Amino acid sequence: MSFQVEGKVAVVTGGSSGIGLAAVEILVAEGAKVAWCGRDEARLAASKLYILEKYPHANIYTSICNVLDKEDVKRFAQDVKQNLGNVDMLINNAGQGRVSNFENTQDEDWMKEIELKYFSVLHPVRAFLNDLKDSACGSITNVNSLLALQPEPHMIATSSARAALLNLTHSLAHEFTQYDIRVNSILLGMVESEQWKRRFETRSDPNLSWEQWTGNIAKNRGIPMHRLGKPEEPARALVFLASPLASYTTGSTLDVSGGFNKHL
Repeated sequence: MSFQVEGKVAVVTGGSSGIGLAAVEILVAEGAKVAWCGRDEARLAASKLYILEKYPHANIYTSICNVLDKEDVKRFAQDVKQNLGNVDMLINNAGQGRVSNFENTQDEDWMKEIELKYFSVLHPVRAFLNDLKDSACGSITNVNSLLALQPEPHMIATSSARAALLNLTHSLAHEFTQYDIRVNSILLGMVESEQWKRRFETRSDPNLSWEQWTGNIAKNRGIPMHRLGKPEEPARALVFLASPLASYTTGSTLDVSGGFNKHL
């Protein structure tokens, strides 16, 4: 079944690697016109080259952009409209976690987490809102974490900020029904990433393969599927929620954690 996004315009923030790039690839493969941004120029260029090598006729636009800079995001939004047209789907993917407990989380660390989790969403939403209002299938989809409902003491600031983002997403979903814009999110568990790959390079047992090493981590953490997620798995969930296939879904969260969730 098609995601029904052919000819639609999609924006993915933090789209130059990992889940963001996987979402970009799915959208391009499905015939969407796709814009994505990132802060690392080399990584962004590599992601563009990767897409064009696999999909030489793709209609795409990329730009360096710091989603925490309001003016930078405004400029990005204007450039996207000029290059690809009116935006139909916004996927907010920028953000990362902070490992710290209460005692070693300083005031400025709390503020940085709040800024990152809130304004990496708020700035793009404001910048693309008028486009989304004009779309016949406008949607906003936020990448969130299982931490929003299942906090971890060693990630106290991130857990708190993720819960706030979940609340914000739900509020926006209700407010934006007046514009026929759907707002949803996914809740990530543990997913393969460059960070995990760096840890793998320094593993204590060099005889363990990537599958064995990550499988052991998953089992030790209590993930029922006994493995980490692959970037394309949450990416598929993101594209589904962003697409017209989810036309009657708003204010919803889709768990993509391999059964790691402990709540009903």
